Amino acid sequence: MLDLFEGEAPWQEVLAEDAVILRRYAREDDQWLFRHIMQVASLRPFQHRITPGGFRMSVAMTHCGSRGGYPENPPVPPVSLPAELQQFAVRTAGSAGFSGFLPDSCLMNRYAPGSKLTPHQDKDEKDLRQPIVSVSLGLPAVFQFGGFDRADALQRVLLEHGDVVVWGGRSRLRFHGIAPVKPGSHPLTGAYRYNMTFRCAG
Repeated sequence: MLDLFEGEAPWQEVLAEDAVILRRYAREDDQWLFRHIMQVASLRPFQHRITPGGFRMSVAMTHCGSRGGYPENPPVPPVSLPAELQQFAVRTAGSAGFSGFLPDSCLMNRYAPGSKLTPHQDKDEKDLRQPIVSVSLGLPAVFQFGGFDRADALQRVLLEHGDVVVWGGRSRLRFHGIAPVKPGSHPLTGAYRYNMTFRCAG
């Protein structure tokens, strides 16, 4: 896939108040970040979880740390959040202007072509003063970033390999999602897009 910005240094884009995209921020860390995803998935395999409404999610999930999305079926033993990942998330949040981030969970999503994540709010965490740090690896995807009501208009921005979105503060409860991922191939992740979401889930 042609990369029009190949070789450019990381930069920031403002999405909204207290919400930024750190472009290319994770590119130099992509190998070991992806290795952690595979290590966690070897212990807690990716599952297509079922929503409270009874729908099977198109995106496959696993996680490490305290909590990670909808319940697994069958349940699997917990996997702790590696210190290296926690330190990366703290450093990344600091680069986006959020000091004092205390992540205790990393949700890992795997998107096959056609997979999507319907716009939603991250509001189940115990401490909503803590930001969200979301890392994109692999295939590009369109990130949808809305307002505080499901009916609000959505911004649509392309996220590429190594981009990180960080939001909190006045934007913490904005709706957000991922549009259906288009087919492709990435040198590191193959036919998939992966996402790592660091939170203080409590």
